[in-house]
Amino acid sequence: MPKLSIVIPAYNEEDRIVRTLEKTVDYLSAQDYSSEVVVVSDGSKDNTVAVARGYSREGGPEIRVLEYFPNRGKGYAVQYGMLRAQGERVLFMDADYAVPIEEIVKPMELLDKGFDAAIASRAMTGAVVKEAQSLPRAISAKVYKIIQRLVLGISHPDTQCGFKMFTKEAAQDLFSRQKLHSVIFDPEILWLARQRGYKVGEFPVVWSHVEDSRIVYDSLAKSLFVFQELFRIRKVHGSEKN
Repeated sequence: MPKLSIVIPAYNEEDRIVRTLEKTVDYLSAQDYSSEVVVVSDGSKDNTVAVARGYSREGGPEIRVLEYFPNRGKGYAVQYGMLRAQGERVLFMDADYAVPIEEIVKPMELLDKGFDAAIASRAMTGAVVKEAQSLPRAISAKVYKIIQRLVLGISHPDTQCGFKMFTKEAAQDLFSRQKLHSVIFDPEILWLARQRGYKVGEFPVVWSHVEDSRIVYDSLAKSLFVFQELFRIRKVHGSEKN
């Protein structure tokens, strides 16, 4: 069993996955613990799978590429990979490499201290945002955080940063209970973690906004969908308890 698994959800990422794998594998190859990288193709229509499968490094971590059809959403891709990861600790990160792999030492330290999960935050003291989002997206994010706190009682200032680590036990428990497959799976998982008594830590990260996002909310309807999903979390889980 590897010490660490890194799950990378990918949808039509043939143009970016090599850089992400290169940086990740270079880092992991230099560590003194065993690891694996799990790329999950979410029904990609381009050459994401072939590109990922063609990337390997002698002496580096094992790279597993999983694929399914049709496209199911980022939340489903993350869930699919997290439940199939073999490591004692499992982290998922975005394919656009918005957070550098070197930041992984922070969640590793938190889990060493007894936390069940550790989530990256762009809102904590010490975080470095190299390239900020556009003003409209930043305003929408603030409104979303306020509503999320009111609806779910989640106090984490940043639930959407795609760089989160879990113990294998916590990952198997939480992601097996996940029911939403959109980008709102993050607060769903954190809400479940609170309901089930898991200890969740936060850590500041270096983060860069990457253009050409595969997840775009460029209309009122798409934006409203996010809030509708948020309100569904409590409903779909009923009285979820320990």
